[in-house]
Amino acid sequence: MGHLFPIFINLRGKKCLIIGGGEVAERKIEDLLQYEAAITIVSPQVTDKIRTWVESGIITYLSREFEEDDINGIFMVFAATNNSLVNQEIAALCRKKDVLLNAVDDPLNCDFFIPSILRHNSLVIAVSTEGKSPLYARKIRQDLEKIISEEYGEFVDILGQQREYIKNMVPDIRDRKRIFQAIVDSDILELLKAGENEKVRERLRECMSLWGE
Repeated sequence: MGHLFPIFINLRGKKCLIIGGGEVAERKIEDLLQYEAAITIVSPQVTDKIRTWVESGIITYLSREFEEDDINGIFMVFAATNNSLVNQEIAALCRKKDVLLNAVDDPLNCDFFIPSILRHNSLVIAVSTEGKSPLYARKIRQDLEKIISEEYGEFVDILGQQREYIKNMVPDIRDRKRIFQAIVDSDILELLKAGENEKVRERLRECMSLWGE
């Protein structure tokens, strides 16, 4: 298998199928719920937590064994059974129907892997070993958490707000670039860490003053 192409996908409303009803499936559902995916799970039995989600209407539950037609119209499949032969069958069907598949603990049958994620607001850092060692990916993410604090995410949100404001206010793309660069290169991150919010606003005004120079 060659190297994987890293990508961030909007899963809101996308149909995701999880095959299996154990603790692994439970963790996958928990992850997907954060991204507003339309989740269907198929399994003869499920954990108590999954049943709670089903009863509250958050996910759709098919209480039976997996069938080939379950894949029809699905964007992404997670094979989370404890039967490797079943997982291989699901993998073959997904390839036949061009459906993305993540087969738990079966890298050779995966089209994609779930990375270890560090998130602060809109700042997302994903660490992957391409399925070779999820534990090491988690360790790297934990190491990064010691360096990348919540203020980094606050800074990203500020950059997003300023980007829209500057696009509306500054017509010349060269002036925009100069202002964006000045904000990125400023000491705003350090000011956020120090709780100096008024100085942050002051620094933004200083960067905006570059317009027209």
